[in-house]
Amino acid sequence: MPKVKKEKGPSDYGKQGIMFKKDFGQHILKNPLIIQGMVEKSSLLPTDTVLEIGPGTGNLTVKLLESVKTVIACEIDVRLVAELKKRVMNTPYQNKLQIRVGDVLKSELPFFNVCVANIPYQISSPLVFKLLLHRPFFRCAVLMFQREFAYRLVAKPGDKLYCRLSINTQLLARVDLIMKVGKNNFRPPPKVESNVVRIEPRNPPPPINFKEWDGLTRIAFSRKNKTLGAIFKQNAVAVTLEKNYRVYCSLKNQEIGDDFNIKDKLDEVLNKSDFYEKRARKMDIDEFIKLLLAFNREGIHFQ
Repeated sequence: MPKVKKEKGPSDYGKQGIMFKKDFGQHILKNPLIIQGMVEKSSLLPTDTVLEIGPGTGNLTVKLLESVKTVIACEIDVRLVAELKKRVMNTPYQNKLQIRVGDVLKSELPFFNVCVANIPYQISSPLVFKLLLHRPFFRCAVLMFQREFAYRLVAKPGDKLYCRLSINTQLLARVDLIMKVGKNNFRPPPKVESNVVRIEPRNPPPPINFKEWDGLTRIAFSRKNKTLGAIFKQNAVAVTLEKNYRVYCSLKNQEIGDDFNIKDKLDEVLNKSDFYEKRARKMDIDEFIKLLLAFNREGIHFQ
């Protein structure tokens, strides 16, 4: 018998008959208790401007509009923009809602006090750092993430999930797990469980050049179970750092001897600072700051 094309089930559509797009990570949060919980954990003020990313059909948006002065909703799907506009039309909330259409990762963020969102999971990592590097500082963000991603955000040195994401986020912010959210609280349900996370930027931020820091942690966590001595011996790492070192010396009008060897220089810094035998998976923020400063003092840079 010929194969019959499977019809889309009701779970693929919203109440308005919209078919949700997996490419956009559209999973509409439908449980009002979880929506209320996210709003409460945001500690909103009546004067706040709230940024919401991926408002979908507006379940969370409407709750936010009840509590604050303005909601700026960023949505990439024009069909959902139309639904959102329709939902607030001729209500007291219409003038409090601003909608920005487009890809939030490619757009400049507006001013906001708090970010509250059930975000598309595939943009989790770039969005976290776009938010944390945004100025002026916002007060906090309460965001829905895939559970494993949320656990990575809060992982500590020595934990199995501890990674570059963990240490980079914790350098810039305090991160707390707020609540677990099962997949059946969404329409259509995702394949993974979720968690709500509260992120509070450190203000003022640590006196560290984040691009330098990010370059160091990118190298150190590329093989997080290896010693730093072994990682910095890799040819690709050495070539990049030697190029940076030569640029630095050129800018400082420092001569480089004919017998200069970047791998010897890296070994020297690691041994002198007692990091040669250490592994990234067990190092905390203070240790990485100490290591970065040790490299920078010797003209080794990671940008």
